Amino acid sequence: MVAAAGTTFGAELAAGAVQALVEEALLTPKPGLVDARDSGSHADMSIGLMLTSARALEGTFRRIADISYLHPVNQFLREAIAVIGREGEQQMLAATGGVNTHKGAIWALGLLTSARAACPEERDPYRILSIAGQIASFEDRYTPLLSTNGQAVKRKYKVTGAAEEAQLGFPHIREAALPALLRARASGKTEDEARVEALLALMSTVEDTCILHRGSWSDLTAIQGMSASFLHAGGFSSQTGRKIFYRLSEYCTARRLSPGGSADLLAAILFLEI
Repeated sequence: MVAAAGTTFGAELAAGAVQALVEEALLTPKPGLVDARDSGSHADMSIGLMLTSARALEGTFRRIADISYLHPVNQFLREAIAVIGREGEQQMLAATGGVNTHKGAIWALGLLTSARAACPEERDPYRILSIAGQIASFEDRYTPLLSTNGQAVKRKYKVTGAAEEAQLGFPHIREAALPALLRARASGKTEDEARVEALLALMSTVEDTCILHRGSWSDLTAIQGMSASFLHAGGFSSQTGRKIFYRLSEYCTARRLSPGGSADLLAAILFLEI
């Protein structure tokens, strides 16, 4: 009976992870990111490709959930889901013709899926983030010794990346994005407006290695500043906010800059609510 319950719960979590990726992709408008309107700063991506990628990952999240169900949070679990995640990356690349659509999301959502499955009675998002951080903090002794774009950016700019964000229990979600989402909802804004404000709360604080890989430190600070100004102006509810958002979108598109790290964290927030 426990195995059957785990299988059912695993299927629900996997479907929820895919749903979170789909909803993040479809959220419109988003500066520099693929959405239902256009491809943002990406010449090699489209909304169709993003949705194909998301759906191709359901089996990956299902395997992570199944192996994590009621499992102690320990190094074995960390390394087991890492293997599944790396295999999931290859499935993603096969589905997208080699385009890296969701590598960061596999990391973030994989950890959160594992945390939810390991503690299936836990529903508090802050506790789930903390459990995911505990899982991420165990060493993965089998990580391939490959140099990634994110690692190169971290060395160059001395910033934290996706690994550290997870190990710290996703502080930008806890302290910036979730509060922004809840404030926007409480003020009567639409769900899409609230989600955009959560995204820009992330963009205003995250040292996004996706931006730094394509751009520069001044690009990052400019995007952070415009994102913060959008929120301070009241978002889409004010003419000033709408003008700032347009300027931010134009800035990202003109320089081919994409806040992909923030998009991954937004998908993580959407998963927490499923």
